[in-house]
Amino acid sequence: MAPYASLNLGDHVGDDPAAVAANRQRLRRSLPAEPCWLQQVHGTTVLDAGTPTQFRVADGAFARNVAVVCVVMTADCLPVLLCDRAGTVVAAAHAGWRSLQAGILERTVAAMAVPGIELIAYLGPAIGPQAFEVGGEVRAAFVGPYAEAAAAFKPLPQPVNKAGGWLANIYLLARQRLAHLGVEGIYGGEYCTFGQESLFFSYRRDGVTGRMASLIWLSE
Repeated sequence: MAPYASLNLGDHVGDDPAAVAANRQRLRRSLPAEPCWLQQVHGTTVLDAGTPTQFRVADGAFARNVAVVCVVMTADCLPVLLCDRAGTVVAAAHAGWRSLQAGILERTVAAMAVPGIELIAYLGPAIGPQAFEVGGEVRAAFVGPYAEAAAAFKPLPQPVNKAGGWLANIYLLARQRLAHLGVEGIYGGEYCTFGQESLFFSYRRDGVTGRMASLIWLSE
């Protein structure tokens, strides 16, 4: 039921635990194994999804074995799925602006241990550049180490909320970081979770809301 309808997969957002469990079981029927669910904290830790562990506090996961499912959950943040062209390793990264700025993509690619030129990246649904309002401190955090990041920010003369000042293009920011890593095959980035209400959960739009999952795994 609203505000979690439909298929909320987040067990940390106030939804009925039984409903979330049922949704995850429904998803599980389409997967080769139970996903490696993470406790995401907007950091840069990347885990091996194939290594059993009780503590999965991380914002990225990679897998080298068949049928090990990497997953990240989002509701405006950017999910980035990666694989190598040879089909030997996959990864999923939760790239909200904090983790993106702090280096989650760099840490994920390093964990995959494959040259960037050999990787393919897909940018899943995130808040779009016409809706992602941020303050000047966010722009400064990105532009400081990478001057070209300035192209991902447009001034907003009349901020609509206290966050205000700039509209940020998180898709472009991710593309820039991936390009620095040598990744040339970058796809996706055409959705807006905030604006496409019938398709996506959005924390910025609704406040209390569910979470979507982006998943990747190796098959035979």
